[in-house]
Amino acid sequence: MKTQVAIIGAGPSGLLLGQLLHRHGIDNVILERRSGEYVLSRIRAGVLEQGMVDLLREAGVGERMDAEGLTHGGFELAFENRRVRVDLAGLTGGKTVMVYGQTELTRDLMAARREAGATTLYQADDVQLHDVDGESPYVTFVKDGQRQTLACDYIAGCDGYHGVSRQTIPAERLKTFERTYPFGWLGVLSDTPPVSDELIYASHARGFALCSMRSARRSRYYVQVPEGEQLEAWSDARFWAELKARLPDDVAARLVTGPSIEKSIAPLRSFVAEPMRYGRLFLVGDAAHIVPPTGAKGLNLAASDVSTLYRIMLEVYREGRVELIERYSEICLRRVWKAVRFSWWMTANLHRFSDQEDFGRRIQQAELGYYTASRAGLTTIAENYVGLPYEAIE
Repeated sequence: MKTQVAIIGAGPSGLLLGQLLHRHGIDNVILERRSGEYVLSRIRAGVLEQGMVDLLREAGVGERMDAEGLTHGGFELAFENRRVRVDLAGLTGGKTVMVYGQTELTRDLMAARREAGATTLYQADDVQLHDVDGESPYVTFVKDGQRQTLACDYIAGCDGYHGVSRQTIPAERLKTFERTYPFGWLGVLSDTPPVSDELIYASHARGFALCSMRSARRSRYYVQVPEGEQLEAWSDARFWAELKARLPDDVAARLVTGPSIEKSIAPLRSFVAEPMRYGRLFLVGDAAHIVPPTGAKGLNLAASDVSTLYRIMLEVYREGRVELIERYSEICLRRVWKAVRFSWWMTANLHRFSDQEDFGRRIQQAELGYYTASRAGLTTIAENYVGLPYEAIE
């Protein structure tokens, strides 16, 4: 087999990159070690920055998102039993975010790829990347018990933190930066109406909480739990009681509870690998960086990587501008680190830390008080939340 761009991983970033390239006549093959059903079963965040919404429309997969997604012009920060609204649209010149579940987004991208007749090979085992720093990279994998080879010009590693792509780069060529947080998020999905039309990020002495949604009838709620917490210790009743205790009184009073249809605990960490390119291999999304979910930057950062790589590939194949390849990592990392900073700021100021002294708690209160009392502070939060502009490739 031969293609122009081999894409490792059929999550949203791999599918979106494949769709964009295909629409411009750049042949690509996606390899995914899991089944399509498994990929769709992964429940992830669903807050899309303006830039990602625009990119999905450019890829021709925005029709259902525009029809069913929930456009949000703001969100709330809750602390000291009060709420402050961050007016995203008013503070950023009309920019908004879209709430649209990642599962539905992935479903749309899969359907578009099937309709286009582009090749996706699911359950491709033992994927290995070869000669990525040479002139003729290729990928080997096992499909239906047979070892196969895929020759290509370039490889996009969209296979996540645990994937083979980053592991292919020699350790001495990578520098990693990491911060782990001593807590996780216990999340519950329920078929109950959301407690608010917009997201609420709550800081409380008992810990952080988030009120989110997937639709007008399906809610997604989170509470901060200690590192190593066991899911079995959290009945639905305990979860709802804890969530109510962390919300402002008026919000807790109108919370509608119900049976959970999914429950999980996610650890929180910040991680960045540099550089994001090695030879003809490009790292995209979680393969290169992880951020805490506070601030909803993970999927959106992957989309900005996709945008950068896609536009570089257009210039390479249309204009022969191969020199742009060397700029991929530099361009992506400028935006990555800004998003890492914002996610860290949100995490540091909305969560309780077990070893936190009174001084640290007072600093949190001062930060939230200052930023929410100042138009300049609110604008800073809003600009970061809707998403900083994508970096130009020129």
